[in-house]
Amino acid sequence: MPDPRTDRFVRSHLKTRQLVLLVELGRHGSILHAAQAAHLTQPAASKLLADLEHALGVKLFERLPRGVAPTWYGEVMIRRAGAALAELDAGHQEVMELLSGLSGRVAVGSVLTPSATLLPAAVVALKARQPRVHVSITVDTSKLLTEQLRGGGLDLVIGRVLDSESAAQLSFEPLTDEPHSLIVRAGHPLAGRGDLSLAELARQSWILPPGGSILRDRLTALFLTAGLDQPQQAVETLSLPVVTSLLCQSDMVVALPQELVQPYLDTGLLTVLDFDLGLRMDAYGIVTRRGHQLSPGAELMLACLREVAQRRRDEPRP
Repeated sequence: MPDPRTDRFVRSHLKTRQLVLLVELGRHGSILHAAQAAHLTQPAASKLLADLEHALGVKLFERLPRGVAPTWYGEVMIRRAGAALAELDAGHQEVMELLSGLSGRVAVGSVLTPSATLLPAAVVALKARQPRVHVSITVDTSKLLTEQLRGGGLDLVIGRVLDSESAAQLSFEPLTDEPHSLIVRAGHPLAGRGDLSLAELARQSWILPPGGSILRDRLTALFLTAGLDQPQQAVETLSLPVVTSLLCQSDMVVALPQELVQPYLDTGLLTVLDFDLGLRMDAYGIVTRRGHQLSPGAELMLACLREVAQRRRDEPRP
């Protein structure tokens, strides 16, 4: 049963303009710039913020000599305002799509491996059933994707939940883990050797995922635990075409699941080094917002992801 105090606050005090203002204040850190972005005058923006703080009984922003900074309460309201506006925008989109004869839309985020394996197969399955569903795909780290999911910018994420704050607001359905191998070009100076050491590998040029990803953190811990410096020559990217192109044209090293580059391994362009990093990644899975009702397009994508994942689990391993 809804809390009558919350219901009274939303109906009597909360205005859509205040939601927009909160989001813009979070982006700009300035009442003037936020007011301009929200198409308000600065006095009107200041009054809307003051009214909201009075209704809540807490200070949402600290007034600084140059701009404003959100308090803990402000951080909560910015995040919730973003999610509320995203829901309203999604509702508008669904209505417009129904009017134009479309069948809905779904925004999916994915970490690298499933973005090149599981997700494309699920999209093909979805399109076979509902070809007019619009699908948008974002590839990034789990941390950034779950932030977008919590804010309403994504419907589903294929990734990991890495912190307790997110875990309380998200549902996680595990799919599989990602064993990683060291991949290099065919003919690489280290290829075919059975006496490789971590110290020698640390001196190589590496292709690394961006900071904040679980693989980057575990590679960092691996080198530090062994008393080694991080690789000094490195390129950061999550783009698989960039990774494979760099590997084929240089002596760089990358840690990846073999299935991501299997066609290159099959044709002999790339090869796997004889060295076990000993890294086992946490299982990735399907992440959704707890208690959130998915749109029909997102529900269909969820069903297709589950079906493809189950089919892959049932396939005999080579």
